[in-house]
Amino acid sequence: MATRSSILVVDDEPGLREMLSILFRREGYDVATAPGFTTARDAIRNAPTPYGVVLTDLMMPDGSGLDLLSHAKERSGETEIVVMTAHSTVEIAIEAMKRGAYDFVTKPFATTELRALIHKAFEKSALVAENARLRAQVDRQSPKDLLGRSQPMRQILELAQRISTSRTTVLITGESGTGKERIARAIHELSDRKEKPFLVVNCGAIPEALMESELFGHEKGAFTGANTRKLGIFREADGGTVLLDEVGELPLGMQVKLLRVLQEKKVRGVGETNETSIDVRVLGATNRPIEDDVKAAKFRQDLYYRLNVIRVEMPPLRKRREDVPELASYFLDRCSREHNKHIRGLSADALRALDAYDFPGNVRELENIIERAVALAEGSQIGLGDLPHEVSGAASQPSPSLMSLPEDGCNLDDVLGELERRLILQALDRSGGVRTSAAKTLGVTLRSLRYRMQKHAMQDDDDEPLSTDVSPSELLKVAAKIDD
Repeated sequence: MATRSSILVVDDEPGLREMLSILFRREGYDVATAPGFTTARDAIRNAPTPYGVVLTDLMMPDGSGLDLLSHAKERSGETEIVVMTAHSTVEIAIEAMKRGAYDFVTKPFATTELRALIHKAFEKSALVAENARLRAQVDRQSPKDLLGRSQPMRQILELAQRISTSRTTVLITGESGTGKERIARAIHELSDRKEKPFLVVNCGAIPEALMESELFGHEKGAFTGANTRKLGIFREADGGTVLLDEVGELPLGMQVKLLRVLQEKKVRGVGETNETSIDVRVLGATNRPIEDDVKAAKFRQDLYYRLNVIRVEMPPLRKRREDVPELASYFLDRCSREHNKHIRGLSADALRALDAYDFPGNVRELENIIERAVALAEGSQIGLGDLPHEVSGAASQPSPSLMSLPEDGCNLDDVLGELERRLILQALDRSGGVRTSAAKTLGVTLRSLRYRMQKHAMQDDDDEPLSTDVSPSELLKVAAKIDD
């Protein structure tokens, strides 16, 4: 049976097939062999699981290794192909690499060289398979309003993937509305705890007198009104994840008890005499600088260090403006369905206004803005007049993020990326949305323009020309300032 550690050796020389089969079995691989193209093609098609590596001769009596490469890649993009060739066919082997082969070796070859090459090919196959698995998990499991192709969001999602497999505590920080709860849920859903509960505690909404009971439970009769036994959130979430939202609001007395639970992994409810072991991953979230509370002795330093093992800082929406169109489109589609309206998109003016607005309420505010616009819209498109005044008025103001250097500096790549994006919008607006004319205005090829639009997650259609009020001359001044 083919597995990720299996190799298919294809050559019409029986002696070479036997030698390579023995060599790779000694290396710990599952080895299958085929005497020619037809047999190998059928083996690739019928294998229950794609081969990790196919090592094939280039020239065979009944077919070409190039054709076999195509069959293997059609079966699975995770299969790596290594081509064996004679000196006289090196140019064809190079062509095989252009078509997707991992590498090639010339006959006769040293076994040490071939072993090292096959080992690297398996490493690449495993890496491609793992990347595909992670992408599928994120597409299937991550909350949709974590959409975003900006560099900050890519880094956040990559971090969420890496830390999802561990059990350590995580502190998620960021302004209100940036999606702290949603990234916490994504961490849970990407982990092996995803089938267990994910429970959220709003630490600022529970009265101090009831907090211990809510978190750790109580025994029947432990206090007035305790008519039944209560497990508490930590025991209800056993095997899963607990998010302590606004963890900075915890009273000092409760902080001591929480610290002990994190250290001992045991809870004791109010009125109980015995402790119960629990297996819960704890995530904390806060929208204020909790370090200031530590300095002011309002938050225990030892608890802070216990929570802040891994930190995830959610960026405000104004620092990832390139994600606004994608988020707005998602919210528009969802709200249109909820309100039973058929709204196909946003006008160029509305997009420009959203692009210029600073979103003090972040993603949550954007969602509310789109929902309001859908409710008010009378046509098939969201226009500038459907947006709140504070948003529609922002379109006439130049974006400060590109027109001046922040006091705390900036990320040059992000600034230049935003500069490029805005110039593309300007060129598209000037050309009436005709991409060939926009490319000519920018002095690039149409292929280059398409690539850049894809990089910035810009729509590549003719529905509506995109635009910006910031002129190219103003934007180019930014580049000059950076050079200075």
